[in-house]
Amino acid sequence: MSVKSSASASSLLSNRVVQVIMMSTLFLQIGIWVRNIAILLYVKKMTNDDAFAVSLISVAEYAPIFVFSFVGGTFADRWRPKRTMVSCDLLSAASIVAILLAMMFGSWKIVFFATFVSSILSQFSQPSGLKLFKQHVPEDLLQKGMSAYQTLFAVFMIFGPVVGMYVYQTYGIETAIGIMGIAFLLSAASLALLPRDRKETGDVEKARVWEDIKGGFRYIRSSKILGRLGGAFFAVGLGFGLIQPLGIFIITERLGRPEADLQWFSLVNGVAMIIGGVLAMSFSSKISPQKLLTFSMAAVGLVIAAMGMSSNYGLTMALQCINGLVFPCINIGINTLMMQNTEESFIGRVNGILSPLFTGSMVVTMMFSGLLKNAFSLVFVYSLAGVFVLAGVLVLIPLFKLKSGLKTANLPDQA
Repeated sequence: MSVKSSASASSLLSNRVVQVIMMSTLFLQIGIWVRNIAILLYVKKMTNDDAFAVSLISVAEYAPIFVFSFVGGTFADRWRPKRTMVSCDLLSAASIVAILLAMMFGSWKIVFFATFVSSILSQFSQPSGLKLFKQHVPEDLLQKGMSAYQTLFAVFMIFGPVVGMYVYQTYGIETAIGIMGIAFLLSAASLALLPRDRKETGDVEKARVWEDIKGGFRYIRSSKILGRLGGAFFAVGLGFGLIQPLGIFIITERLGRPEADLQWFSLVNGVAMIIGGVLAMSFSSKISPQKLLTFSMAAVGLVIAAMGMSSNYGLTMALQCINGLVFPCINIGINTLMMQNTEESFIGRVNGILSPLFTGSMVVTMMFSGLLKNAFSLVFVYSLAGVFVLAGVLVLIPLFKLKSGLKTANLPDQA
């Protein structure tokens, strides 16, 4: 059994599309983590630790997902995925040049625009990457592929904050944003190694965009799994939005540590995520994605609430470790369920509709997280976030009755 598992992992990692997408993700994660840490510390400094201003960083990152995801997913189904991904990276790099020039002659608040622009373009690029996975990765390797993809993100949970902190403290915000632009260029260069696009993916009439969007909604309504997944997305987004901007206050307020300890807090989470991703790859064939997702969400909901209540450094770090072990399973379960139960021609639209359910609810609570923290307490906000995540678990429980790998959702009428 271990020989078979090793062979399948080798087959996955030798896939050219997987190799290129992982390389592109490597460069993007370098740029994104440098951006995230640098802008976070820069805004905290410029606003004297204003929680509301810090929360606006996350709003700039996630609000465009809600606004542009529908359109981006639809065009991802129409456009050639390789060309779309390369173009988005090049446009992102160009926007960095404009941002650096604006910083030289304008307000420091332009740093929010760096996050805003890259978030918009990712709504066209990210579903194209999923479409390439669907086209070129065998279905029995999809869950392992998502596990490997998630493990790469976990690696940057370790090194990302350290690199971001070093770049910002040593060279300043302008250099940090410049590194982000270089990372986009390197990502575009690596994506050029992808196989040529299938020509038929671009041969769609532009006049039918709205009809395609409506067809995506009909497709999701026709699927029991995708419908439940959307409900869970909404509930979990409410919870994650509350805590997304406030992690640094766990360090400085609840634990009484300096803000530089954020990198070590992330280090524990990152190591645990790597272990969790590897474990998920090893038992991915033994558990259905709906059970993987449901159990992991339940664990994360309880951990979030407990983390907000803890004022003990050791306990909080232990909870962060548990969160890291389990969290990769949420992303793996979500992406596997979506890709197993969605036709290739609908991948972009399904992703473009489900993502706003998550990010839209996330942005709503994100906008109020700083205000709630100031009005009540950090403990209250984290406890409420845990309740929201557990509500998402209740939405998914009926999927236990369904067989693993269900792909028999009634197709929507195309008329």
